[in-house]
Amino acid sequence: MITTAIFPRRYVQGDGALDLLGEEAGRLGNQGVAIVDTFAQSAYGDELQKSLSKGGSFSLETFQGECSDEEIERLSGIAQEANAKVIVGVGGGKALDTSKAVGHRLGLPIAIMPTLASTDAPCSALSVVYTPDGAFKRYLIFSRNPDLVLVDTGIVAKAPVRYLVSGMGDALATWFEAEDCRMTRAANMTGRPGPMTSHGLSKLCFECLMEDGLSACTSCEHKVVVPALDNVVEANTLLSGLGFESGGLAAAHAIHNGFTTLGETHDYYHGEKVIIGLLAQLWMTGRERAMIDRVYRFCRSVGLPTTLAQIGLADATDRQTEQVAERACVPGETIHNTPFAVTPKMVTAAIKVADAEGRRLQNAA
Repeated sequence: MITTAIFPRRYVQGDGALDLLGEEAGRLGNQGVAIVDTFAQSAYGDELQKSLSKGGSFSLETFQGECSDEEIERLSGIAQEANAKVIVGVGGGKALDTSKAVGHRLGLPIAIMPTLASTDAPCSALSVVYTPDGAFKRYLIFSRNPDLVLVDTGIVAKAPVRYLVSGMGDALATWFEAEDCRMTRAANMTGRPGPMTSHGLSKLCFECLMEDGLSACTSCEHKVVVPALDNVVEANTLLSGLGFESGGLAAAHAIHNGFTTLGETHDYYHGEKVIIGLLAQLWMTGRERAMIDRVYRFCRSVGLPTTLAQIGLADATDRQTEQVAERACVPGETIHNTPFAVTPKMVTAAIKVADAEGRRLQNAA
């Protein structure tokens, strides 16, 4: 059996790493366009320009909020007009996904600087494309990973803790999804099964969250960096990124994609919806009760959702739940990497039980 894993070319992390962005990006090209989301532009625009000037001539372009085909087209045109030699993405997950899509469309090196640890998107060779109104549309799979991923943990620490916690939700699913793929020898994002390295990194991601997750929240709440925060930022960004991409995805992310079809969930973050998908996956795949209890305890300790109400679906109808399940089970979705055949009926049941357990724990508290 042939296995394959893929990785970003260079990963830099630490408090104050922004000052190195220009030096690191300059290795890839001395002229480029930095695609920056509105928060990063307002909070760090001057520092970004100062750092990037150390690597050459870079212009800053503001990302308009959705990783859509329309936004990719718009920014690709701007980069072409600027004769860019490198694309730099700065901000949250959707700005970074858009930057990757632009870079790959134009055949340019890509440098990524997340300002949040809210998803595992930065390291991956894919982008998630949405419609302009925020519904999941498709995955774009690229031929290579970003050339540079740089994370300033001092910046991450200044963001609201909810972003870090959302990243933990995304990262927490990594090991469980990779395990289902390991059991079925399912393909990862390369189209082949992942090696033992990817599964080992997925397990390390889980262990790091269990050990340091709550302390990292405390650190972020006080806007300071301690080793626990550094560890969780690495888990959310690098370990989860390597784990999902080379280990594979399964039910949790497919159910997330189903939730995006409901407008009520659009104000909630990726990891907040993924974690409800994971809880449903745990029930659907019959994980040991001790592990299910451990995951619920962790979620409640750091503030991750455990009920549908916490992702905007307090009054979810049976038809809405069925709609999520049907979308999760479309042909080609990652839910079919589960070690048995999955039907929408099974997914609907698992979502309802996951929500019921979350509500039971809330009422018992």
